[in-house]
Amino acid sequence: MFIDIPRKLEAALIDLPLPPWELDGSFLAKSTMEEYRTELTATRRFEETAATLRHALTGEGGGYAVLRLGNLAKALGTEDRFLRLATAFAAEVAVPFSPFPRWPLWKDIGVKVDKDPGKSSGIGYNAFHMDLVNGTRPPDYTTLLCVRPDPLGGGPSILSDAHAAVARLSANSRALLTETAYNYGTFFDLHSVGEECNPFPILDGSDPGQGFVRFTAKMLERSELGQAHADAARELAEELVRGQVSFMLEPGDYLIVNQRRFLHGREALHSGQEAVPAADRRLLLQLFLRAPVSAGPVA
Repeated sequence: MFIDIPRKLEAALIDLPLPPWELDGSFLAKSTMEEYRTELTATRRFEETAATLRHALTGEGGGYAVLRLGNLAKALGTEDRFLRLATAFAAEVAVPFSPFPRWPLWKDIGVKVDKDPGKSSGIGYNAFHMDLVNGTRPPDYTTLLCVRPDPLGGGPSILSDAHAAVARLSANSRALLTETAYNYGTFFDLHSVGEECNPFPILDGSDPGQGFVRFTAKMLERSELGQAHADAARELAEELVRGQVSFMLEPGDYLIVNQRRFLHGREALHSGQEAVPAADRRLLLQLFLRAPVSAGPVA
């Protein structure tokens, strides 16, 4: 699931002058995607790397990948030219978009010591969840580009195969999770993620291994659930932790998560964040992707 960029491809990408992107509403414009693809496919071994990335995300047993762009980040910095390359790689998977009108295409996720510790910008444990869980059309992929890891060494990313966790549940728990009994969060000023879906079922009734597992562990503490439904969701949370993988993102690492297969989260940052200057704290950039309606699994 970790994909290194071949050295000859890295060298070619460093010298590749991709133009600034354009947006069509919330989405990366088709003209930009076509221009990026034309430039990138002319570089040796790009298509091979892109195919490996797509297979890691949608092939059998896959669901997430970490594209190692660290050498490109060192050579280019993490500003416009580097972000254009990362955006171009993302566009090989699906269509980049922003559901937040008040944010640019890439949204900063920094560290705020006074924030709710369980939030993405907090300093505590960020439990397993899918992004935009309460929209009728959540992003198909959520992606996180590491600009700076926690300088104190905390905050490893955690991921878990949601369908594998569901398969380990009792039949009674799975039945409860298909009921429209769960709710979480607000729905305000969002684009391109459908309508509000609250309450919602965690399992949508799709065939086993298919569809979203519409779950966020935060609803166990912040929603009013009946005992049986809460117990079923708690059993799922425990199975997600049981099956989790954990790793540290290094500068330039680009994590892409297929939200139809995997849920994600983060371990707590190391204690002492208050003493770290804000400009030196962990910084990720987030981008969402929408798969074309006709997209199917990669062989």
